[in-house]
Amino acid sequence: MSRFLFFVFCLIIVGFWLVWRFNQEHVYQQMLDRLQAESRAAQVLVTAVNYDEKLHRNMTTIKFVEQDSTGYALPPKYFTFSGNLIQFQSLVVRFEDKFVAAGDRFKGRSVYLFWKVFMLDGPLTQEFPITQVSEIPGGYKIPGKASGFENRFWRNFWRFAFDEAKAKNAGVKSVQIEAPGAVFIPGYLYTIHIEHDGGLRIDAKPVEPILRGEKILSGVNPTL
Repeated sequence: MSRFLFFVFCLIIVGFWLVWRFNQEHVYQQMLDRLQAESRAAQVLVTAVNYDEKLHRNMTTIKFVEQDSTGYALPPKYFTFSGNLIQFQSLVVRFEDKFVAAGDRFKGRSVYLFWKVFMLDGPLTQEFPITQVSEIPGGYKIPGKASGFENRFWRNFWRFAFDEAKAKNAGVKSVQIEAPGAVFIPGYLYTIHIEHDGGLRIDAKPVEPILRGEKILSGVNPTL
C-alpha cells in the first residue's frame, strides 16, 4: 500500500511540474511574439484646444493610442500641454551581437518602447511618462495577470537599461534615446513609429473629412 501511495504521490508531483512547465513555455512564447515585432506604432490626435486665462496660453490636449505587436490599440492616454510643440521620447535597448547570432530567446532582439512625452519651455517645461520605469511597457504586456517570470524579466530590463555595470554584465550593447517633436494641431492624425534600428519618426496627414468634428473612439484589444 505504501508503495502505491508513493507512486501516486510521484505522479502528482510530475503532473504539477508538467503543468508548470507548459505554463512557462506558454508565457515564453507570448513574450517572444511581442518581442519579435520590428516596430512600434502609436497614433496621436488633438482633442481640444482651450485658452487659459491665467497663463494666457492655448492649452492643447492630445490623445495618445499605442498599438501592441498585433496592431490592436491599447487604452488611450490623454495629455494636456500649455502649447503645441510636443516631443515624444523613445527608448531602444540592444544586446550584444553574439546573442543575436546565437538566436538567444530574449537577448537575440532589441527592446523598443515609447517612454515619455514632453514640451520644453524653460520653467514651464512639462513632462509626462508614457511608460513608467519598472513597469511592463505597453505593447509588451501579456493580457491578464503577469507571471512571475514576466515580472522578473522586465524588472531586470529596467535595472540594466540605466545601470552601466549591470548593462555590461547583461550583455547590453547600447541604450539609445530619441526625442523628435512636431507642432500638433487639430484636424490632423499623427502616427509615430519606432523602427527596430532605433529611429523614431512622426508622420501627419489630414483627418478624413467625414471624421472632422466627430468624437473619434479608438478600438481596444478585446483580450485586454
